[in-house]
Amino acid sequence: MSPTSRRPAHLLRRLGSQWHALVLLTAVWVLLWGDLSWANVIAGAVIAGAVVTLFPLPTIEMHGTVRPWRALVLVARFVSDLFVASFEVAWKAVRPGPTPHGAIVAVRLRNPEDAYLTITAVMSSLVPGSLVVEARRSTGVVYLHVLDIDASGGPEAVRRDTLALEERVLRAFASDAVLSRCGLAPGDAGAVVDAGSGVVPRPSSGRREEDA
Repeated sequence: MSPTSRRPAHLLRRLGSQWHALVLLTAVWVLLWGDLSWANVIAGAVIAGAVVTLFPLPTIEMHGTVRPWRALVLVARFVSDLFVASFEVAWKAVRPGPTPHGAIVAVRLRNPEDAYLTITAVMSSLVPGSLVVEARRSTGVVYLHVLDIDASGGPEAVRRDTLALEERVLRAFASDAVLSRCGLAPGDAGAVVDAGSGVVPRPSSGRREEDA
């Protein structure tokens, strides 16, 4: 097979392996236009294909499993948090009184693998009132900017909530080996979070991350 003929085949294989990215980018395009039509879907798919082809990203390996019930719990809790936080942030914007006291809180996650760290960070950022401003894969630490640290219960409450979100992500998608390594054996209620530090120690490191 000549190099010229191999190139289209290589592009097709790349597009096929990135089908989830194509679907996501197409959906984002349609949402940005606010009109679900064949023209927008086709245009979004073409643009998504061009983005994936011209700006390829390294493949993120994720060796796990999908547990439908746990995934449903993850989504349901996320939608609930999104709904409640939206009203809370809207109320803070219009209510009279002092300006909310923001803060940046460092949280060391149980598992620093790219896929799980990314899912946890993105879901944390999508909930109004919190935003991940930095994530360090080498240490598994994410830094969250919290709009109102007092109303959130303080840094320890933020850590507990973030670790609880990560636990739901891991229980929904991680393999049994990953769960066991993180102290979250299948069927268990979850690892106990140290109320003093909000950090779950990992076997590979004894370091602890404090507030930024």
